[in-house]
Amino acid sequence: MSSASTFQAPDARSSGPLAGVNGPLAGVKVVDLSINVLGPMATQILGDMGADVIKVETPRGDDNRRTGPSRGPDMAALFLTFNRNKRSIVLDLKRADHHAALLRLVDGADVFVHGMRPKAADKLGIGYAALAARNPRLVYGYGTGYRRDGPHADRPAFDDIIQGASGLAGLLARADGGEPRYIPTTIVDKLCGYLLAGSLAMALYARERTGRGQEVTVPMMETSVAFLLHEHLFNSAFDPPLGPPGYPRMFTPHRRPYATRDGYISVVAINDEQWKRLLPALGKPELVADPRFATIDQRTVHINTLYGVVAEQLKTRTTGEWQRIFDAADLPNSPVRKIEDLPDDPYLKSTGFFRHFDTATEGRLVTTDIPVQFSETPGALRYPPPRLGEHGEEILREAGFNSEEIDALLGAKSGAN
Repeated sequence: MSSASTFQAPDARSSGPLAGVNGPLAGVKVVDLSINVLGPMATQILGDMGADVIKVETPRGDDNRRTGPSRGPDMAALFLTFNRNKRSIVLDLKRADHHAALLRLVDGADVFVHGMRPKAADKLGIGYAALAARNPRLVYGYGTGYRRDGPHADRPAFDDIIQGASGLAGLLARADGGEPRYIPTTIVDKLCGYLLAGSLAMALYARERTGRGQEVTVPMMETSVAFLLHEHLFNSAFDPPLGPPGYPRMFTPHRRPYATRDGYISVVAINDEQWKRLLPALGKPELVADPRFATIDQRTVHINTLYGVVAEQLKTRTTGEWQRIFDAADLPNSPVRKIEDLPDDPYLKSTGFFRHFDTATEGRLVTTDIPVQFSETPGALRYPPPRLGEHGEEILREAGFNSEEIDALLGAKSGAN
């Protein structure tokens, strides 16, 4: 690792024990068998917060190692963005000695994460009951498509499937008056990954009080439906319903970035005081006293008309002119960015959000900063995404394996350790 790296480990390619780590999860050891997005999202968050995350991979490795552009083998873009702050070891669980080695790692772990359906984990001998019998303090977590106690417990599910099943894809059809479509990001996987990380941390807190670990499952379907319905239950929050579900403000065709004379701008007013500032700023002060728009209950009824007024007025000036007007009125606003604009966004540049670092094998790379801030125990960028099996020897040595055992496990048949 070059001296230009923003990662904090003095030698992130041969780190040894995680001495000096100060994140809120410092000292927590995580054994991570997850692949793709949901699980790796969760364990990357744990790693960012100071946990020692051991990524256990098959000889083929996480499929995301081959998803997207790359400079070297098995180090593609999607792997890089979901797997910093982890160390990699290759274990082929079809081999008895590798399976036994995994169980020894679990014996010394605080958290175990996988991305399998429950029956598959049980079949491999790494279901919750089996591992909890070895390590009662273990916090065991995974994401599933559906709840384990329901009829779809072992149905396969991916982000697109749950976007369709949960109503998210249909929500876009209702908003646009068109066909259902997927939100163009893996929103379900990432949402559930964040929830899994937080839930595992809560289970660790519970263990500090009870002395016992537990199983934590995050079902993608129920998580997505709950996420969607917080505001959209609306009329159906009453029994019997007062009308169809759906928060009307979300469905007006004018709820979108507004066209200006030279681009687009986002601006919003939520409460009465903000509308009293926005309407005069738009050159429509007479609408402040209009009974259709004076109170939040009436604005909700007439939101399509009101947003239509906003849309028409915003066409009369440039984005920069509106920014100055809205800033002077203390109104939330922003020019509309494309994702390709973000690396040069002045605000993100001012906070150092994009972190650049050098690696010995992949050259110079970019990652995002840790968004959550802790005043006393901040997270840190310690390890770049690992090469397949890169840390196998040090992980085994730390776990108490002797040289003869390590040589046997890391022979040619075991992969790239």
